[in-house]
Amino acid sequence: MSSITETTVEELQNYQEYIDKGIDWALSILPNLIMAIIIFVVGFWVISFINRMVRRFFDKKDYDETLETFLQSFISIALKAILAVLVVTQLGVKTSSLVAILGAAGLAIGLALQGSLANFAGGVLILIFKPFKVGDWISAQGVDGTVKEISIFNTKLTTFGNQVAIIPNGQLSNGNIVNFNMENTRRGKFDVGIGYGSNIKKAKDILLQMCAECPDILTEPAPEVYVGGLGDSSVNLTLRFWANNEVFWPAHFFVIEQTKLRFDKADIEIPFPQRVIHEAD
Repeated sequence: MSSITETTVEELQNYQEYIDKGIDWALSILPNLIMAIIIFVVGFWVISFINRMVRRFFDKKDYDETLETFLQSFISIALKAILAVLVVTQLGVKTSSLVAILGAAGLAIGLALQGSLANFAGGVLILIFKPFKVGDWISAQGVDGTVKEISIFNTKLTTFGNQVAIIPNGQLSNGNIVNFNMENTRRGKFDVGIGYGSNIKKAKDILLQMCAECPDILTEPAPEVYVGGLGDSSVNLTLRFWANNEVFWPAHFFVIEQTKLRFDKADIEIPFPQRVIHEAD
């Protein structure tokens, strides 16, 4: 009985020793833990303050908006990474060990996030070569829209229907891009068919006069009309005109509507498919 009691006492002493060691360890790291929490809270506030200052700086300066959004995103991520290193170091992780851990983790993350790294590299290429900028209307990866934002990893487009399309920068930097705003002016093309019995010269004069009366269509380069082909039931005319980017679509829709109205007024036929049904005897 006494041996059992002695064994129980020894176990309790061992438990107490473990508890004492745990308390000592907790007390030893408590100052570092408290300091790490303070560094995290203060650091996060400082990062938010720096981000606000960066935004205000760019708002006051007339820099490229594409560069502004990219740098703001990059600075925010870099500062948060530095803060994470400071917090971990404060918890007692040695710098040499941290470097080794980061190196191994960086290799593993790099292999796992090859797509993200490609998107980051694509963002840098977009920033350097500037195939487009914020506010440009582009067509890329099967999406048409206005560039809303260029961040480190992706680009946001606002489509014609006011949806937001998010395209990875890696695909943008390696794919075909059509930038409709890189030039100040844009050429429009409009095809219309007239009947074989209609006067071609009269139809061409009407189209040119219509362009001359539209304030959104440029007089230089001058609009031009030519016969683009002879169809099965129509003579196909092609009108080409130039307009500034900001008024291109009003000019485009003006041409479509006015062509129909003016051809009707001049008795110029615009053929359309017809089906003739004969009744059986």
